Amino acid sequence: MMPLLIQALMAAGCLRIDVEAWSAPLTIKSKSPLTSTSLHSTFQTDEATASADTTIANDNKVKKTWFPVHPADALSPSNDYNSLVKSAYLRHVLVASEEMADLIMSVYLKGGSLPDTEETYVQTDGDIFTRLARDVSLCTDSREGGGKIGWLNNPFHQENDSDILEKTNDVASEMISPEVIEMVFQERVKGGDVIKLPAADGDGWHIIRVDDLHIQLQPSSMTGIGSKNTINKKRKKLKGLGKFPLSPTFQKVDGEIINNKVEGEIINNGIENDDEQSKVIYSVPNAQYYKILTSGCQMNVADSERIMGALEGELGLKSLDSLNDEVDPSTKKSKKEPTPDILLLNTCTIRDHAEQKVYDALGPYAALKRAGQPLAIVVAGCVAQQEGEALLRRFPEIDLVLGPQYIPWLGELLVEVGKGSQLCMTESMIWSEKGSGASDSSREKDGDWMVPIKRGHSTRGWVNVIYGCNEHCTYCVVPGVRGVEQSRSKEAILQECLQLAASGYKEVTLIGQNIDAYGRDMTPKRTFADLLHYLNSNLPPDTISRIRYVTSHPRYFSDRVIDAVANLDKVCECFHMPFQAGDDQVLRDMRRGYSYDSYMNIIRKIRAKAPDASICGDVIVGFPGESEEAFQRTLDLMEEVKFDNLNTFAYSPRPNTEAGVWENQIPPDVQSERLQRVQALAAKHALTRSERYLGRVVEVLVEDRNPKNGDEGMGRTRQGRQVFFPGNVKELKGEYAMVEIVEARTWSLVGRVVDNAE
Repeated sequence: MMPLLIQALMAAGCLRIDVEAWSAPLTIKSKSPLTSTSLHSTFQTDEATASADTTIANDNKVKKTWFPVHPADALSPSNDYNSLVKSAYLRHVLVASEEMADLIMSVYLKGGSLPDTEETYVQTDGDIFTRLARDVSLCTDSREGGGKIGWLNNPFHQENDSDILEKTNDVASEMISPEVIEMVFQERVKGGDVIKLPAADGDGWHIIRVDDLHIQLQPSSMTGIGSKNTINKKRKKLKGLGKFPLSPTFQKVDGEIINNKVEGEIINNGIENDDEQSKVIYSVPNAQYYKILTSGCQMNVADSERIMGALEGELGLKSLDSLNDEVDPSTKKSKKEPTPDILLLNTCTIRDHAEQKVYDALGPYAALKRAGQPLAIVVAGCVAQQEGEALLRRFPEIDLVLGPQYIPWLGELLVEVGKGSQLCMTESMIWSEKGSGASDSSREKDGDWMVPIKRGHSTRGWVNVIYGCNEHCTYCVVPGVRGVEQSRSKEAILQECLQLAASGYKEVTLIGQNIDAYGRDMTPKRTFADLLHYLNSNLPPDTISRIRYVTSHPRYFSDRVIDAVANLDKVCECFHMPFQAGDDQVLRDMRRGYSYDSYMNIIRKIRAKAPDASICGDVIVGFPGESEEAFQRTLDLMEEVKFDNLNTFAYSPRPNTEAGVWENQIPPDVQSERLQRVQALAAKHALTRSERYLGRVVEVLVEDRNPKNGDEGMGRTRQGRQVFFPGNVKELKGEYAMVEIVEARTWSLVGRVVDNAE
C-alpha cells in the first residue's frame, strides 16, 4: 500500500511516482526547486532569524562577534562536548535519495505543510517525525516504532568503555551504521537537532532527529585548569566555635535519588582519608524539609519550580510551606516552623545591590551552620553564576553554588554535598531534558524524563522554550549569567504543555530571555512563529486555550509572529516588546540593533493586524550619556505607543558589563527625576488603556481569590489585564467567566460576573 504522505504529495501535484516504486529515487515537481545541500545539511525554513554570529556595534556597522553562539563552542576545554555527552537518543527516517530526504525534511520543518500548496500532511499525535517514519521509512526495524533507534553511545566520550560501547551500538547496527553514528556525534548535536546524512553503504539517506542527550555529570572530573567548576573535599573548620560544617546525607539508589532513612543515628559519609576531616562525621540522616527563597524574573520563578520538583520528586523532601496549615492540637496554634535541612536561595542580579541582598539573607543560616546545625546551603541563580567561587570565599558555610544551567543535576550534586563536599558549578553546560537521568530504552515521548516540576499555580503554568541569550547588550548581565541560547525541541515543549493540560491547566506562558531567537541555535534553524503554529494545532480542544509568551526582542521580531497572534485562536492578543530607550544614539550605545522608527514600524503593524491587543514594554532611564534631549525621545515614543503596562527602571551599573565602566554615568538625582516622569506618564497611559474596557463583557480566566479582599475573585483577560470581581471563587477557580467591566483602574479592572443569558 502506498504511504499516506506519498499519496498526499501526488494529489497535491508535488510528486510524480509509480505506485509500486515509491522507495526508488523520486522525481520532484516543485515551484521552488529543491537543491541538494552539503553532506551535513542545515535545511533552512522560509524565514530564518537574523544570524547569531554577528552583532551591531555603536557605529551601527555589522562586526564579527567575540562570543560563542553554539552551546558546544561555549564549553571549556576541561568540560568539552565529548567529556559531557555520553549518549544520544535518536530517531530516523531512511529514504532512497537525497531529494526525497530534502522533501521529508521540508514537510517536517513546515509542521506537515506540503511544499507549494495549502495542503497539510495528515498527522494525529503532534509528532510529525514519528508519523513520517511510520509512513515512508525504508528501515523495517524502526518503522513501526516511529523511527525509534534509542540511546546510542558517543564513540568519542572519554570514559565510554569500548566493550559496552560496542554492545550498545551493535544493537542498532541494522538500523544505523557505526560510521553514521560517528558522523552524528562529530556534528556535536543536541536535543531537537535534525540532520541529514548518507547511509554508509551509499544505499539511501538518513534523516536523524536527536530527542535528547545523556550528560555524564561527574563533578570530580569536571574541574581543572581554567574551569569555573570547583570541588572541595577537604573543608576547613568554620569560624566561631571551630566546628566542621554538617549537611544532610542523600544517596543514589537504582538510578533515583532518595534521602537516607536511617533513624536516630549519624551516618558515615564514606570518607576514609586519614586526615582530620575524615575523623569528623559531616552528615546526618533524615533530610525532611527545604526552604527556597526566590527573587527576580519569571525565568527564576520557573527555575524554582524545577528546583522544588527535584527536591520533592527526586529527593523526597517537603517544603516548610507545607507546615503552614498544621496546628498543634494542645495549643490550637500553628506549629513552630522548624529549621530546614536545605536552604536554597534562587537569586537575581539584574538590579544594583543584588549581591548584598543575598549576603543579608545568608547571614542567619550561616550562623546556624557555624553553631553546628546540620544544614545544606545552596545559592542558585544569577548571583551564583556571576560570583561563582567568590561566594564560597566570602561564605565558606555555603555547600553548593549552582549556576542556572545545572538545575537538572541538582540531585546528583546534593549527593556530593552529603559526602562532605563543597562545590561550585558554574561552567558552561549543554541543556538536557533530564540531565544524567536513566539512559535506557523505555523512553517513548520527549517529556518522559523531564526534571520534575512543582508548579506554583494550578491554572496557569510557565514553560521554558529557550534558555540563555546571545545579544550582549552593553548594560545587561544576562548573557554572562544565563549562557548562550539553547532551544528546546518543539516536541518536548508540546509534551510539557500536554502534561499541564492533563492536570487541568488552562493557560501556558512560553518564556525565554529572547524568545524571538527560538530555534536559531538548532540544526536546521526554526522560528518562534513555527512553534506558535505547532502548539496551536496540537493542543487538544477544551484544554489549554490560552498561550502567552515573554519576552520579545524588537531586533528579531517578525511579521509572522504578529500574524500568529492575530489569527491563531489559542495565542493571546498580548505583546511584550521592551524598547529600553527612544533615542537612536542611546539605542546604539546599548547595542540594541534597532531604532525609534523601526520599533514604531512594529507597533504600527501590530495595531493594524491586532487592534485590540495589549502592548507592554520595558524602559531604562539614565543610561550613560543620555542627555535631556535623548530622554525626551523616550517620552515621545511612550506618547506614540501608549503602553498598556510599562516596566520602568533607572540604569544601574552591573558587574562584567561594558556600560558599567563608562565614565559618562548619569547622576542619581537626575535618574530619579526622569524615572518619576516616566512612571507618571506610564500610569496615565495605562489608565487610558484600561478605560477602553468600560461597559464591555470580557472573558476572564479565574485564577484565585483577591488576597486583599477575600470576597472577590481575580483573573485576567486574554490581553493580560487583571480583573477583580465578586463571586464564588471556589466554584469559579480555573474556569472562564464572562465579566462586565464597571470600573477602570490604572493597572486593573473591576467587574461583575454575568450569566450567558445576559
